[in-house]
This record gives sequence, C-alpha cells and structure tokens, in this order.
Amino acid sequence: MARQNENLPVEGEPPAQILREWEAEFEAAARRPLRTRMRYAFIRTYKPVLDDAPYRSFDTTAEYRRWCEANLPVWLGYARQV
Repeated sequence: MARQNENLPVEGEPPAQILREWEAEFEAAARRPLRTRMRYAFIRTYKPVLDDAPYRSFDTTAEYRRWCEANLPVWLGYARQV
C-alpha cells in the first residue's frame, strides 16, 4: 500500500530525506575498494577486564560463567539472565 505523501514520516521510520542520505552513503561505500571497506568496517572498542589480559582459560563452562559474573561489568552482557 503506497503512502499518499512520501514526505510525511511513518511512525518509527526515518524521514525520506534521511533515507536518501543513507542510501547515498551506502552507494559511496560500495564503490570503495574492499581493502578500504574492511579497514572501516570494524570498530575497536575497549572492553574493561576482558581486554586487560592476552588470554584466559577455564576448565569448565561453569567456571567461566562464575568468573564473568564476578569480574565483568553488567553492561558487557555476560551476566546470566534470571
């Protein structure tokens, strides 16, 4: 079903002008060489505690989960869901 006026935003949908800008940005990105796209595709974000040691190993998954709950900030998403 087509909208009567495409300039009027639908609730939860970005305005048409923003959609056109996004489309132009995606098209420009698609024209870049793969090497350039890969360089900008991943954003390195420091994760407290997780990034502070080169590696950690655990004998069991249960031991790993206990360590996560005791040491990691909740916002990282490693807390158990109750």
